[in-house]
Amino acid sequence: MQSLDLDVLESALAWQREGRRVWLVTVTQTFGASPRPPGSLLAMRDDGILVGSVSGGCIEDDLVSRRQEFSGRIPWLVAYGVTSEDARRFGLPCGGQLEVIVEPEVPAADLEALLAHIAGGKVVHRRVDLATGAWSFAPARPTDACERTPERFACIHGPRWRMLIIGASEIAHYLAEVAATVDFRVFVCDPREEYRTAWRVPGAELVEGMPDDAVVAFRPDGHSVILAVSHDPKLDDMALLEALKSEACYVGAVGSKQTSAERRKRLAHFDLSAREIARLRGPVGLAIGSRTPPEIAVAILADLIAARNGVVLERMDAAASRLTA
Repeated sequence: MQSLDLDVLESALAWQREGRRVWLVTVTQTFGASPRPPGSLLAMRDDGILVGSVSGGCIEDDLVSRRQEFSGRIPWLVAYGVTSEDARRFGLPCGGQLEVIVEPEVPAADLEALLAHIAGGKVVHRRVDLATGAWSFAPARPTDACERTPERFACIHGPRWRMLIIGASEIAHYLAEVAATVDFRVFVCDPREEYRTAWRVPGAELVEGMPDDAVVAFRPDGHSVILAVSHDPKLDDMALLEALKSEACYVGAVGSKQTSAERRKRLAHFDLSAREIARLRGPVGLAIGSRTPPEIAVAILADLIAARNGVVLERMDAAASRLTA
């Protein structure tokens, strides 16, 4: 599995190589509530087939119906929801407006160059000259945003978040697969040979060494996540001792409530402050009754995405206790 943006770009390139005509559509800016954020991508084929999304669907229908209008190398800028009538017609939220750039004739070489940057794990600006349609690339930071000026549109591509998973378990398998679809570059550390040999998730990079060394080498920052899922206390604790002192925005470990309580007691015997130990999310994930590895991965990722978006979720077990009180 891979991110939606990568699917869009690879589909556009594949269609071009088949001799099909392709339009690349990107959200440039939004005002008020909007279904998709700036940078969202859509590839449109000459027979109306779509990959990706720039809205809830109604705008896509309009773009497909008008696709023959968009021709030439120079990009087209199209606004939706500027009037109340447009908002109703295209199904935009109340007050929502968005603008898209439609690029009818992106050279295959440009798509290949962008995909090469992404494949190398780089975060890059794709800069589109609005007067000519020419692309250029420049290094970007994960915190950079899309930018639209009268002369240029700059969009961010590449994994903006990193995830280090300790333990190549079945849970790790599903975590790695789904995390790649939500903008994570995934790394996995497991010194156990039998687990490393069985690892089978393309695109998730296996890291050499012991977990604590892997965390240090990972250099966690505010766009980093560290998850301990090995089920081996020795390996998980080694990683957590370094992770909880780092700048990682999210540190979690699987286990029951009792296992998590015992883990916190062990960590308290090392050079960790109470505040650092309190950062640990354990049991990690939302309490949705998950039992199988795929369900546990979904619970972890749901909580992680909420935390990444700054959403404070009410714990389900706390809500349930009030209902039964």
